[in-house]
Amino acid sequence: MLVLLPPSEGKAAGGSGAPLDLAALSLPELTAARGTVLDELVELCAGDEEKAAQTLGLSAGLRGEIAKNAALREAGTRPAGEVYTGVLYDALGLATLDAAARRRAERSLLVFSGLWGAVRIGDRIPSYRCSMGVKLPGTGALGAYWRGPMADVLPAAAGDGLVLDLRSAAYATAWKPKGEVAERTATVRVLQSKIVDGVEKRSVVSHFNKATKGRLVRDLLVSGTVPGGPEELVGAVRELGYTVEAEAPTRAGRPWALDVIVTEL
Repeated sequence: MLVLLPPSEGKAAGGSGAPLDLAALSLPELTAARGTVLDELVELCAGDEEKAAQTLGLSAGLRGEIAKNAALREAGTRPAGEVYTGVLYDALGLATLDAAARRRAERSLLVFSGLWGAVRIGDRIPSYRCSMGVKLPGTGALGAYWRGPMADVLPAAAGDGLVLDLRSAAYATAWKPKGEVAERTATVRVLQSKIVDGVEKRSVVSHFNKATKGRLVRDLLVSGTVPGGPEELVGAVRELGYTVEAEAPTRAGRPWALDVIVTEL
C-alpha cells in the first residue's frame, strides 16, 4: 500500500542533523529535479526580499521564512515525519506509533512537496517554505514542473498494491495515477454531516478533513491492515468504525472515490 499525503504549511523549526544531502533522499531519480527547484528557491530568497515574499505568497508575519529558505543547504535537518506538523500530522501521531506501525509508516507513507517532489517520512530535510502552488520565476508553476519527473518515478513506487490518495487538490496536480495504477487507486474526501431543519447537509470542512485523514491513516497502520485494492479498503475502513460511501469507477483507468462521513471530531 502506498499512501499519498499532502505536507503541512506549518513545519517544525530547526533541526540538529547534518545538512541536507539530496542524494540520500528516497526516490533518488528525483535528485536532479529537486536540485533545480532548491537552487532557484535559495537564489530567490537570498536576493530581493519583496520579490521572494510575493512569489511565495508570504504575509508580513512570515517574512522570516525567506531567510530560512536562503540557508536551506546549510540548515540542520530532521526526519520529514518530524518536520511536518499541523492538524493531519497531529492526528496521525507518528511519534506515538508502536515499532511495527512505525515500520509500516516508513514503507507506505509518501509526502508530496513543492520543493522535494515527494519524500518518505524518514528522509532528513530542513524546515522550508515552498508550496506546490508557487510559481518560481525560472522553473514556473511547481505543480506542472513535477508532473514529468513524477510520472517517471511514481508508478514504480506504487508497485502492484493499493494507492490511497489523501492529497489536497494543489498537490494532486503533481501526479495523477493513470491506467491500471489508477484502477487500484482510491481518493478520499471527508464530509461533515449536519442535520439542519430536519435535513442532512454535507460539506467539506478543512479541520474535519485533515484530522479524519490523519486518524484514518493511523488506524490502518496500527491495525496492520493492508488492503489489496480499493474494494478491500472500503471493507477495512468500515471495520475500523468509519462511515464510508464508495463510488467505483465507471470507466477503465479511473480511481475509486471514497467519501468518509463524520458528524464530529
